[in-house]
Amino acid sequence: MTQATAQLVVNTFAAYLTCGAIFAVFLWRWVGRLDPLAVHGTLGFRLLVFPGVTALWPLFAIRLVRGDSAPPEEWTAHRAAARGHAPHASPRAAR
Repeated sequence: MTQATAQLVVNTFAAYLTCGAIFAVFLWRWVGRLDPLAVHGTLGFRLLVFPGVTALWPLFAIRLVRGDSAPPEEWTAHRAAARGHAPHASPRAAR
């Protein structure tokens, strides 16, 4: 890798994180649009989630643009079984 390529990678990563940090600061105002329960979050909570929002800002931006106010529902094999949707059987389950 040449020095110019390495510098490009570092600059791209820095720009990505800068955009994420700016988005995370503005998200403090719009948090009610993404998660109604987070509106009442304390300063400690907001500082705690700041690095995650900074790193995953494109996902939050997509949810903000779509207007998804309900948090995404987690899908696990246990929840699928509880709803009657049996997951694919693994070879270990047959033993």
